[in-house]
Amino acid sequence: MKNPAQLASAFAQAAALHQAGRLAEAEHIYNRILKAQPKHFESRFLLGVIHAQRGGHAEALRQFDAALKLNPKSASVHNSRGVALGKLKRVTEALASFDRAIALQPDSAEAHSNRANALRELDRAEEALASGDRAIAMKPDYTEALNNRANVLLRLKRYEEAVCDLERVLRLNPDFPYARGMLLHTKMQLCDWRSFGGEIEAVTAAVRAGKPATTPFALLAESGAARDQLLCAQAWVREKCPPAPTPLYNGEKYRHDRIRVAYISADFGEHPTSYLLAGLIEAHDRARFNIVGISLGAGPPSAMRTRITGAFDQFVDAGRKDDREAAGLLRHLEIDIAVDLMGFTHESRPGIFALRPAPVQVNYLGFPATMGASYVDYLIGDRFVVPAEHEGAYSEKIASLPDSFQANDAKRSMGDRPAHRADAGLPASGFVFCAFSNSYKITPAVFDVWMRLLRAVDGAVLWLLGGSAAVEANLRREAQARGIAADRLIFAPRLGYAEYLRRYRLADLFLDTAPFNAGATASDALWAGLPLVTCAGEAFAGRMAGSLLHAVGLSQLVTYSLADYERLALALAHDRAEVDRLKETLAQNRASCMLFDTARFSRHLEAAYQTMWQRHQAGTPPASFAVDAAE
Repeated sequence: MKNPAQLASAFAQAAALHQAGRLAEAEHIYNRILKAQPKHFESRFLLGVIHAQRGGHAEALRQFDAALKLNPKSASVHNSRGVALGKLKRVTEALASFDRAIALQPDSAEAHSNRANALRELDRAEEALASGDRAIAMKPDYTEALNNRANVLLRLKRYEEAVCDLERVLRLNPDFPYARGMLLHTKMQLCDWRSFGGEIEAVTAAVRAGKPATTPFALLAESGAARDQLLCAQAWVREKCPPAPTPLYNGEKYRHDRIRVAYISADFGEHPTSYLLAGLIEAHDRARFNIVGISLGAGPPSAMRTRITGAFDQFVDAGRKDDREAAGLLRHLEIDIAVDLMGFTHESRPGIFALRPAPVQVNYLGFPATMGASYVDYLIGDRFVVPAEHEGAYSEKIASLPDSFQANDAKRSMGDRPAHRADAGLPASGFVFCAFSNSYKITPAVFDVWMRLLRAVDGAVLWLLGGSAAVEANLRREAQARGIAADRLIFAPRLGYAEYLRRYRLADLFLDTAPFNAGATASDALWAGLPLVTCAGEAFAGRMAGSLLHAVGLSQLVTYSLADYERLALALAHDRAEVDRLKETLAQNRASCMLFDTARFSRHLEAAYQTMWQRHQAGTPPASFAVDAAE
């Protein structure tokens, strides 16, 4: 490349290879060009693009910074740099890069759309929406911008508008990654089932074909098949958070006096995870375990946040660290067992675990399914939620606890003020079926059962969680279509935790959802003394309530088909004496049953951690095992 013509020819060849997806060949030529001409701006920039395409965002950032030294006024490089920073979770810096790109090129729809993403991640959703609007005004058929704006609208819980954007995305590109499943999940948030059957079939068929059709969390309510959930999670991991080629932990031998366990979550505060977990963190045996909390999100001040953060031996706020920095923190702390409490839920950070910062890595509590990731060694379960015959549908090895997988806090308070039906808008007499699960867990098949129960039980009502005018209107419309008066559905406002628990006492029977069972909500109901009927499915998320019922001594309330679920609920609705006996059993068992024995659960979980650590110390690979019940 001794003359400009040779250089131009080589660059054209590299660009063509790059366009064709032949990244290694293009990279080789770009590097040859840069060796001959270190100040060749385009090659430096496109070399950064190749690293970004491969997921090497730190190296991409280095290349973009080098390109900007050659041409600081390139809007494209500032935009690409912002994307790389965003992938590294340096979102504030990413926003500054997008702002610089827009200053240089105000009509860049891409930069405005990316800016919307950054603002959404910074919880500045209204500003994000304005940026998304600007991007789409500039480029109306820009599918990425429409999808980004839909995500902002979802953050704002403006589901009907998000549906419009997602439908438009799919009209423009029927194969746009994850849009089909997100559209279905958004409609399920609204209980809009007008095209439910066809959409479910399309999403599950795409998942089975290995296509990026839906997110792992959304699928839990869309398919109860454990194998579908594994395929979906594996596809997500391959694209979004593959294992790092060079792990941070490389087999070094730690020699700690106590096993160092880190719990990692963005939900330390007013969140079901904390309400379940606080007692466990307090109860851990400090003679054998050092318990560390790693926070990925700073929630607002609250009594629960103060309690749970204060319960850890060490608590670190890592919310502003990128994945590599957060993983580096775990490695620096020499964490023995890193427990991911989030999986693929909102604000989760699986990229931290993809870097393998700890010898043993565990999926627990927040995401009731497999993560499909080779870098997650164990899933905490029990003999009911993951029967031995289903273990093949989980990428993790199963640590099976003897009573239930779910931690519970025996210190939960419902306050002293009595609850009255009149205050809740409930009839003074008549049977009250309660279903306080999130709206996206309600399926047409389950709702059919609920409406048949109302038809068969005179004066009965169905008490649901309210708060969304669209959900209430849609469910009332669906009830009327099944011949049930709309006023037999009563919607409860969202309340503070103690008052929310207390009002369960006003109901007669909790009706579970399927294929995605109630989890924390189910244990809340049982703690408050409300019996629950469930229909157990195949996958972990469809067997949670059954696990809890076994542990509370009411296994007779677990059914295995919707027909049996309906028969049992109907029989109980016609037998108030039996319902009263069940409530009395719950009242008597609450202080002594396995489900709410925090100290007993702690011993079982610690035994699981001990087994995991002993296997690691012995140099043996992870394997499924069952913990013996405490004496």
